[in-house]
Amino acid sequence: MDRQKYCHELNRETFLHAMGYPVISFAYDDVEKNPEVCMTMLKMVMSRYQARRAPITRIQLAEKEIIRLAVQQARLIRPKDVERHFGIDHKTAVNLLKKLCSKGGLIPLYRGNRQRVVGYELAHDFVNFLN
Repeated sequence: MDRQKYCHELNRETFLHAMGYPVISFAYDDVEKNPEVCMTMLKMVMSRYQARRAPITRIQLAEKEIIRLAVQQARLIRPKDVERHFGIDHKTAVNLLKKLCSKGGLIPLYRGNRQRVVGYELAHDFVNFLN
């Protein structure tokens, strides 16, 4: 694809987005060589539109929102990020993050000899928490 075709493609996607149509783009190489990544991303997008089968608690909603926040940030998530996002205190944020670790949605990252947690990264199967 040359520069002109690429520019045309970007304009087309922007126009569709402005008209209210969500556009999801994948490189052919990703579809061919990493289909599981593409399927995971599609599941994440589609999960917003799926009806809930069972009632959901506030804790479950908070956990899903923390996972979405971590995906959106595309970096480690810290208790401070959760505090700011929800407007909650530090202890509550840490408790929510620890609960997600115990369920396998997040993995704590340690630094130093004291084994102090400095942040949390998404587990490989974090998409299960979005369904």
